[in-house]
Amino acid sequence: MAGDSASDLAAVRLGFIGYGIMGERLLRAAARHDPAAIAVAGVWDPSSRAMERLARDFPEVPRAGSTHELIEASDCVYVASPPASHLGHAARILERGRAVFCEKPLAVDLEEARTFVQRAEGADVRAAVNFPFASSFAVDQIRDWIKEGAVGDVRALRIEAAFATWPRSWQRDAVSWLDRRREGGFTREVLSHFLFLSRRMFGALELRKAAVEYPNGETSERGIEAVLTAGEVPIRLSGGVGGTDKDDHNLWIMEGSAGCIRIRDWAMPERLEGEAWVAPAGALPADTARPLVLTRQLDKVAAMTRGEPHNLASLREALEVQEIVEAMLRQEVGAAAGGR
Repeated sequence: MAGDSASDLAAVRLGFIGYGIMGERLLRAAARHDPAAIAVAGVWDPSSRAMERLARDFPEVPRAGSTHELIEASDCVYVASPPASHLGHAARILERGRAVFCEKPLAVDLEEARTFVQRAEGADVRAAVNFPFASSFAVDQIRDWIKEGAVGDVRALRIEAAFATWPRSWQRDAVSWLDRRREGGFTREVLSHFLFLSRRMFGALELRKAAVEYPNGETSERGIEAVLTAGEVPIRLSGGVGGTDKDDHNLWIMEGSAGCIRIRDWAMPERLEGEAWVAPAGALPADTARPLVLTRQLDKVAAMTRGEPHNLASLREALEVQEIVEAMLRQEVGAAAGGR
């Protein structure tokens, strides 16, 4: 579409592979979006139950009969299927000259992910990965506070996450893969977002120490502790199931010479004032912020598809986050993003 003035003015036709939780969330955002910018081309899911639910939720949205049909009808395709299928779908989309917007992680097999990213970069394709912190209002506020000198010299980051159960209550339909050691677990699903944010703000990630709790050989982790660095900034990371009655409670905390700031529960920016954490007026909780953040993501998806500048997570960024996540889960101390 880049360089074609008529196409530049046309709505980007966005197709969806996968109608689970993430597919539904982005589809709802797309359905509310300015139709002059984003048009829903259709949805395909191998599950008849998912397609029946789609028909009830969005009777006006085309239901594709195959991935081939969907890709042909789209300018860009969002891949929101289970991780083991991501690269297969993404490769077919790119081969047909379409743009791809993919969920993380890129793949289950790291070597396959590395090969895919290397080839994609060599071909200069249009591709990005859905890390919504790229469009977060909370991150905007964090950056403003840093510019204002509220933190001073950054000395450390802390990443903390806790879950009442895993998978979370609204993810039970995906338990077949989301609670499996091969491609599931909260480190891949949740902590990866905060590692992406840390990497983007402070530089390449390196693992110093990790300890993981696995209840058995098949089920995903129930606890993790790790020490990392992002550039020159040390990070302490912890996560576990239990210890909270919330589906999902998380903190990304920045400690500096002049003060401390944080993001709480995905979306709430807070600044430490005395002994109290205080949010700025107008800050939005996650449920309110999420659809607005996804709208910003879709604006950038449209820009990417048209060949315009954007700051969505690149394939390389996603790969480097995945390399560190997998090193943590395997307790491979000394691993660095971009290393082998």
